[in-house]
Amino acid sequence: MTKLYFLLSALSVTCLFSQKKDSVNLISEVKIDAYKKPTTFIVSTRSVSVVSENLLNQNTPERMLESINQIAGARMEERSPGSYRISLRGSTLRSPFGVRNVKVYLDDLILSDASGNTYFNVISPELIDRMEIYKGPESGDYGAVTGGTVLLKTRSSDNLSANLSIGSYGTFNQSFDLSKQIGKHFLEVFQNYYQTDSYREQSKVKRKQIFIKDNFQYSEKGILKGMLMYSDLDYQTPGGLTFEQMNINRKQARPKTATLPGAEEQNAGIRNKMFLAGLSNEYQLNQNFSHFILVQGSYVDFENPFITNFENRFEKNFALRTHFNYEKNWGKVSLAYRLGFEGGMNDILIKNYDNNKGFEGDPQNFDQLKNTSGFYFLSQKLNFDEKLFTDVSISLNSNSYDWERFYPRTENGKIDFKNQWLPNFGFTYLFAPGFSARGKIGKGNSAPTNEEIRSSNQQFNVNLSPEFGWNKEIGIRKQFGNFFFIEASYFDFRLEDAIVRRQNEAGQEYFINSGKTIQKGFEVLLESKFFDLKNDFFSQFKFRFSGSFYDFKFKNYQQNQNDLSGNDLTGVPRTTINSLLNFTFFKKLSVDYSHFYTSKIPLNDANSVWSESSLVGNIQFRFPVDFEKTRVNVYLQIQNLYNEDHVSGFDINAFGNRYYNPAAKRNFVLGMKVDF
Repeated sequence: MTKLYFLLSALSVTCLFSQKKDSVNLISEVKIDAYKKPTTFIVSTRSVSVVSENLLNQNTPERMLESINQIAGARMEERSPGSYRISLRGSTLRSPFGVRNVKVYLDDLILSDASGNTYFNVISPELIDRMEIYKGPESGDYGAVTGGTVLLKTRSSDNLSANLSIGSYGTFNQSFDLSKQIGKHFLEVFQNYYQTDSYREQSKVKRKQIFIKDNFQYSEKGILKGMLMYSDLDYQTPGGLTFEQMNINRKQARPKTATLPGAEEQNAGIRNKMFLAGLSNEYQLNQNFSHFILVQGSYVDFENPFITNFENRFEKNFALRTHFNYEKNWGKVSLAYRLGFEGGMNDILIKNYDNNKGFEGDPQNFDQLKNTSGFYFLSQKLNFDEKLFTDVSISLNSNSYDWERFYPRTENGKIDFKNQWLPNFGFTYLFAPGFSARGKIGKGNSAPTNEEIRSSNQQFNVNLSPEFGWNKEIGIRKQFGNFFFIEASYFDFRLEDAIVRRQNEAGQEYFINSGKTIQKGFEVLLESKFFDLKNDFFSQFKFRFSGSFYDFKFKNYQQNQNDLSGNDLTGVPRTTINSLLNFTFFKKLSVDYSHFYTSKIPLNDANSVWSESSLVGNIQFRFPVDFEKTRVNVYLQIQNLYNEDHVSGFDINAFGNRYYNPAAKRNFVLGMKVDF
């Protein structure tokens, strides 16, 4: 409570200082891209949050946790360094690791595969210049998910910089970025190397990444974009601990039992090499019509030595997106249509062996899995007198997969899920400049990913069905003068055939459809611009507060003979409150002071085990040193400032009560970024 009191006191005092008009756009005037459907934030019909430079600066070199967790309704969890998951409005339920039920795009490219799985951890945070996070179903433009959509944006302006940092537990990070307009080409070359020994045993991480793009404006009407990315990620997985094991030694990896070896003995970890390439072309056919097309492919070489087996996966992915666009303006009325298709194929060869202390042993199962998914979509934007803004869309979604086992026996099958019509309707009314209200209703659908169809128990789950549901929400956005912005949203999402995770006694996971959920929530954001305090000592101040307040329940939920209806949704905190205070001293020294409060979390469906609530504080100091043509930004980040015992990613519904993945105690990153 003392820490919270300090935050509120600091806010109330500094708000009394004088301000002057900032030359930067008002918060309400921020432009969002919405995948080539640009609009100003204040009139957007969508539940969207923008992660801009100020939030991205809070990240440590290996993750985007600090910036994403400042967004109401979004939550990034770290089970161990390198092992992350993202949930939007409670989609953690089916994500023991990785990113599922959240669609992710990287510029024009589709980062998610055809089954809905995303290797989000191959992306270096330093590559990303901006993020847009869409919460809830947006099936008209983004297809079949119920969680939400994340758009990652790379740089769009000239930049030449290098970054070097060191930190606790042997952390080392180096990156280089060159972004430059050369004639008709905008080029970017990005390179990153990161490694750390990490806090716990068996949790080393190493990542290498190269990214190249070329945006070629070959005519006034057309632009051709090419992108190449290679990422090599290698991280160890220490595994979950019981509460007693965590209290004995927070740093230990999962120990061995009477029947199973431990994580360190088996050298448990993930080795993921990914190559992604794509081309897109956008062409203005005439004043009203334009066309966009994207083709892309990727290859993934994935190794996972686990406690009970050694898994190799070889993935080939192909995707296509195309749409025709029509826009017309009649003065006080403007109309836009989009008609298109997005589809993908995901072909995976999976080989499981015995794990002989980190090496392949005797074969267990060899399988082939092919996912095919796609959707046709039609969307319309109709705006009246710059007051009423509407967005109506519908998509027809298909999803199927073929599976084949060819060792130790031969069998195969094919599953075609029922095609789904997914409508969305949203509107915003602008009462006055800087003040709007919006409403939205939409249906979402999410088919099982390849890692749920064939999970770590190595069985094909042919009875698993897509989950689906309707989302309804309302919200307001209000700008107060040129200083404050507030946004509040209320939503009610009803999910049917919820996909939930189970574990067997060997720690292997599998998934089932089980009942319904009722997910009601209130999200709020309060943000200021930078206040100029007209003081050489205390020069500038900015604040940001966000909160999520949820009432998520199971409905008609049966587990064996137990009726769990009315229980809280597993893995989802009722309350999260986040804050970021930005101070500037001597017109140069920047101090970022952030807090993340998380209420207790139910760790199993029975709600018999709960986590403790946590309050984690971080602080960052940044100081620029200017030379003739170069600026050196020296920074110091202190994570877990109060040295709290906390867990930033739980294993939900874990067998043997191994729920806990202890996070690092107080740690630091010291570095410098050179802008040439």
